[in-house]
Amino acid sequence: MTTRWTYAFVDRPVARFAQACDFWTGVTGGRLSEFRGERREFVTLVPGDGADACVKLQAVATGPGGAHLDFCVDDVRKFAKAAQALGAHVVADQGTLVVLRSPAGLLFCADPWRGQSVRPPVVRGSRLDQVCLDVPPSLFEAEVAFWAALLPDWESLSGSLPEFHVLKPPAGLPVRILLQRLGEERPAGAHPDLACADIGATRAEHERLGAEFVSEGENWTVMRDPAGGLYCLTGRDPETGGLPSRRR
Repeated sequence: MTTRWTYAFVDRPVARFAQACDFWTGVTGGRLSEFRGERREFVTLVPGDGADACVKLQAVATGPGGAHLDFCVDDVRKFAKAAQALGAHVVADQGTLVVLRSPAGLLFCADPWRGQSVRPPVVRGSRLDQVCLDVPPSLFEAEVAFWAALLPDWESLSGSLPEFHVLKPPAGLPVRILLQRLGEERPAGAHPDLACADIGATRAEHERLGAEFVSEGENWTVMRDPAGGLYCLTGRDPETGGLPSRRR
């Protein structure tokens, strides 16, 4: 099954959705599309210069939100059936869009490819290019196997630390996947990551836009956006997504 395009969805509580829209518009340098959905819960961050969007926002009615992936494919039904055969189950079938949940409980969607091909540019030294799937230890190996089998045209790589596993998409696709094994047993979740040429400079810019510092790791900084959602600034090349050295 060939993946034609990928979207990173930033999911935030409906009560703070306006703050999320303002912040992530500033981060990506794009503009908001028209709001869509029965409750106007979906919006796209539209890049300039004729590039195709790869980041969308969703207002969620319950819970703190997080992130999820959309895979644009030629045959939505075939992709959904392949996912089910590997252990996923269908949450909602809307005809042209199928919402699924992975074996670890992580939401993702299959959507028709509509010709998207031009990746948005790096903005002020950073790019939202990754969704990190946070998986409890007991489910980690099975979840890695699920995603590697579902995306056979993606490169499956061990991370720089034992708790990480990378799924690198084919050239030209804008969003990659990092699986992270949590240090404790708790429900799986997901958050967006940005590749940053200079984490310190990007952190300062995001704090100016209203984000808050949470913690630091070996090569990443955890932040909280104005809607209360966590995300990470990572020390990776914004153009390639790769590491400058053998770290995360």
